[in-house]
Amino acid sequence: MAVTAIGKRGLTQRTAFSLLVLATAIVTIPVLFIIVYIIVNGAGAISWEFLIQPPSQAGKAGGIFPAIVGTLYLMLGALIFSLPVGVLAGIYLTEYARDNWLTRLINMAILNLAGVPSIVYGLFGLGLFVMAMHFGMSLLAASLTLACQALAMTITTSREAIIAVPREYREGSLAIGATKWQTIRHVVLPQALPGIITGAILAMSRAAGETAPILVVGAAFILPGLPGSPFDQFMALPYHLYTAAAHVPGMPKVTVWGIALVLLAVVLSFNSLAIFIRIRVRQRRFGL
Repeated sequence: MAVTAIGKRGLTQRTAFSLLVLATAIVTIPVLFIIVYIIVNGAGAISWEFLIQPPSQAGKAGGIFPAIVGTLYLMLGALIFSLPVGVLAGIYLTEYARDNWLTRLINMAILNLAGVPSIVYGLFGLGLFVMAMHFGMSLLAASLTLACQALAMTITTSREAIIAVPREYREGSLAIGATKWQTIRHVVLPQALPGIITGAILAMSRAAGETAPILVVGAAFILPGLPGSPFDQFMALPYHLYTAAAHVPGMPKVTVWGIALVLLAVVLSFNSLAIFIRIRVRQRRFGL
């Protein structure tokens, strides 16, 4: 009887392990296939000239330098506008707000923001930043729109990072006479900062790949140069890729895949940076 029970447990464990491996493969293999397929088809377009020259002949010749710079501008602008608001909101909801129906409603609303379709954020940005605030079709309007979209992830990751700080740290700081704000500023935030930065980077990498929000608030397919001010229009890799693939007759396929490869490299670079920060913090915290 005991041998039979042990055998059944072993069979159950092997079955569960096999199912977990299968599920991981189902998720991983298509992603790897997509990455390899883009690399194989787009590597032929990658050259120094492709990366540093502006586009010409409706994007069929030249490079994508303005689109690369415009994408980095968008990510930087969204980070500047979303990170302070997201961190302050996370601090308030974690350290100051009482646990009541209003706080729970706010937390539910923040979680639901992550599920709002990106085109809705674009229409919101069009109505508020472009029309109501008269920013026009501009880099500023697009950055603010993407910042609104990134707020949900920024607030959520900030809250989780702050909650993860052991309560003993707070109690020890308060015990030696520090105020609550001094405790938050000098004890809690330094401990939570790596998690906050990781969440912000992931939010920015997602913003780098968005097409729908910037489509209606200022992105342009071809521009003669870089934006001279935040109120100018701009180029961005996702919109440039969409237009080149769908609306330019005779566009070389290798160019389209080259744009996709550069965009993929930008997104994966920021995701890798977030993973690197998390690993380094874990090693430093646990002495690994």
